[in-house]
Amino acid sequence: MNTTTPPAATTPTRQAPPYRFPSTPYRITPTRILRSEWHKLRSLRSTWITLTTAAALVLGVGLIMGGMYTSGGGDSDVDVVVLTLYGSLLGQLCVIVLGILVTAGEYATGMIRSSLTAVPTRLPVLWAKAAVFSATVLTVMSTTALTTFAAAQLFLHDTDQAASLTDPGVLRALAGNAVGITLLSLIALGLGSLLRSVPGAIGAFIGGVMILPEVLGMLPYETVERALTYFPTQAAGALGSATPIPGTAAPGPALLALCLWAAATLAAAALSLRHRDA
Repeated sequence: MNTTTPPAATTPTRQAPPYRFPSTPYRITPTRILRSEWHKLRSLRSTWITLTTAAALVLGVGLIMGGMYTSGGGDSDVDVVVLTLYGSLLGQLCVIVLGILVTAGEYATGMIRSSLTAVPTRLPVLWAKAAVFSATVLTVMSTTALTTFAAAQLFLHDTDQAASLTDPGVLRALAGNAVGITLLSLIALGLGSLLRSVPGAIGAFIGGVMILPEVLGMLPYETVERALTYFPTQAAGALGSATPIPGTAAPGPALLALCLWAAATLAAAALSLRHRDA
């Protein structure tokens, strides 16, 4: 008698489908990166304190210059926009420090790690910071320049420094003043990202951008003197005058030089951000 047990019937197994991660509506887009950087910029108390201080310095000095001015005095040959916006020399220092804090400040607090984790490609973070910051500074400083000029003319309307926005070169100089401060602050922002240190970036800006040209200006070489007119602070000063200032570059070349300085600094910062660990 055959007692061999027949093989058990096998049921074919069905292969499990590959796991699909649930789709998410959240994607990294340029608009969202810009929105994130704008939220970070406006949520910091230091942003508005610094910008308010810069605007108050420009406006306050402008009102003092207008109120104390007398026709035929020692300032009668000074350009009216330069005279009115003399406080920009102080205001731009505040904005420059803010530009450094926007980038180097994140390295000091460690916030940069979160930013770069959210945006692994890294460079869009730097571009978004530069775009949001420059738009904010340009808006604030343009409004400040127009307000200061109009307020100072309340005192200067019956002097030899009386002027209006329709006078030749006035509106261009007011816009140039705001653009010059904005581009200087972009250089500071790039230095902050490049050096990743608030004190280091401030020292580099003061030493390299503000003091170095004065030292080089002592050299008795005409080539050096001509080259210095295209250094950042000298080029920014040429943009804020309604009439040509002797020994400075024309507004067009000065603007181009200042843009190249800002672009070169941001390019160096981008290269560093791309290849260095956070």
